[in-house]
Amino acid sequence: MQVSYQEYHALGEAISALHSPQFSSRLIDVLKSVLSFDCAVILGHRLDKHPIYLYDSLPARRELLFQHYLTHAYQHDPFYLKVAREHSEGVFHWREVAGSESAQREYQHQFYSATGWQDEVTLAVNLAGQRSIVIHLGFLSQHNPVTKDEIHALQQRFVTLAALCRQHWNPQPLLLAESGQAPQDLRHWVEAAIASFGHARLSPREQQITALLIQGLDSQDIAEQLGIRHGTVKNHRKRIYAQLNVASLSELFQLFLNHLIAAGYPSTPKAD
Repeated sequence: MQVSYQEYHALGEAISALHSPQFSSRLIDVLKSVLSFDCAVILGHRLDKHPIYLYDSLPARRELLFQHYLTHAYQHDPFYLKVAREHSEGVFHWREVAGSESAQREYQHQFYSATGWQDEVTLAVNLAGQRSIVIHLGFLSQHNPVTKDEIHALQQRFVTLAALCRQHWNPQPLLLAESGQAPQDLRHWVEAAIASFGHARLSPREQQITALLIQGLDSQDIAEQLGIRHGTVKNHRKRIYAQLNVASLSELFQLFLNHLIAAGYPSTPKAD
C-alpha cells in the first residue's frame, strides 16, 4: 500500500483535530488524498431512527438533504438499509448495495437525478450502542467512474479510518453537526437559533423538548434525558406541533431551518 506525503500530512492533521469541530473536515481531507470525490456527507445512524446530520461539503441542492432525505427519504436508501438495519461496516460502492437493476434505477431516479450525483462510495463505521458513522462520498462527473483499485485503496485503510471515527465519535452523543469553517461562530449561531426557536409560542419545557427534537432525539430519548415519562413527552409534543402549526417532524425541521436562515449568520467583527 503506497501512501503519499499528502496523505501522511492529512492524517496527522486529522489526529490533531480529534475531539474538535475541525475533525470532520480533516477526515474528509484524508479521504480526498486517497480518492478524488466531489462532495461528502457525514451522518450518524441509529437503529430504527432517522439519521443525524454531522457534516457536509455539498456545493448545491443542500435543501434536498435537510428537507427531503433526513426527514423521510433515507428509509429507501440502500446504504441506510445496509448499515443501520444490518449494522454492517466497511467500504461500499452503491451498485453492490442497491440490489436488483430495478432497485438501482429507482435509487438513481430518486436520489442521483435530483442531486446531480453520478456515483457514490460510502464508508460505514460501527460505534458503541448500535450507532454508526456513515460517510457518503459523491461524484458529480459521469466521466470518472470509481475504479476497483480506488475501492481497494480505501479498504486497505479502513482499519485506520474506523479507529479515527471511533476515537472521535464514540465518547459523545450524536447531536449537533460539526464544521471546520468558522467553527465557534457557526456552532454558537446554531445553538442560539435552537435556544430561541419557538420562544414566543412555547413554554420553557416545550422549548427544551423542541430543542432536543430538532437535534435528533425521539420521545423515548427525551424522556430518559429529562427524567420524565414517555407519555408526558408525547403530550408536550402534541402541543408543540399545535402551537407551531406543524403536523410532523419533517415540518418541524423545515420550520427550524427557516428560523435558522432568518436568524442570519453572525458577522465577524473587524480587526482594529
